[in-house]
Amino acid sequence: MLQTVMLALVVGAGVSLVANIATTVYLHRALSHRALTLRPAAAQVFRFVIWVSTGIRPRQWVAVHRKHHAFTDVPGDPHSPVLHGWVRVQVMNVAMYRREARNPETVRRYAKDIPQTTADRLCYDHALLGLALGVAMLVAAFGWQVGLLAAFVHVNIYLGGSAAVNAIGHHFGRRPYDNTAGNLQWLAFVTAGEGLHNNHHAAPTSAKLAHRWFEIDLGWYVIKVLTWARLAKVRLGDLRLTAAARARRSRPAAA
Repeated sequence: MLQTVMLALVVGAGVSLVANIATTVYLHRALSHRALTLRPAAAQVFRFVIWVSTGIRPRQWVAVHRKHHAFTDVPGDPHSPVLHGWVRVQVMNVAMYRREARNPETVRRYAKDIPQTTADRLCYDHALLGLALGVAMLVAAFGWQVGLLAAFVHVNIYLGGSAAVNAIGHHFGRRPYDNTAGNLQWLAFVTAGEGLHNNHHAAPTSAKLAHRWFEIDLGWYVIKVLTWARLAKVRLGDLRLTAAARARRSRPAAA
């Protein structure tokens, strides 16, 4: 029994890692901010991974995230801890996301460059089908006990980490730039770089979220591998901050 639980924890954590990499590289940096472009083959792999591991519809995720940047921590932000408190956002993040993602006006306004495709209508827009396929793949690979438990572990790690970026990441952490987000390296480890949130809000179109030598951004390492394999192209210089980001730099804040 102990071996079953330990294996499920490892598998679940591994699935969450893959899902977080797909989220930060594909949904966030490539689609939402156009910080990099992916070759069609690579984009389709990421799209499939997102479908079977999260059930997320990319145009909805992109729309909600872009609205967050348009109204960061002011009325209109879909999930601001400044407005609602970080504990509430941590607990209610999924509900807040679903409410905004189901708003057709939000999707129309903020994701008009991501039209619904035939593949979406036939396959990818069916979230439950994707999640069921993902669980079935785990069960087929590891047996029903490990597979189901691993899926449970993955759901909690992924949803908890995503909520923490919106809740804890806009309340705690270092603030080397003058914005309301914070840098939390431990959260960056969990979310493949997303915990370096103050950096991201300082330079949203940068493909690299680590701005200092001691910051670790796993998503950037994956992007570098993709560029070496000619499967991706970074739009902006990886080590250069925009002029706007430099202008918003403030004195280093305590963690």
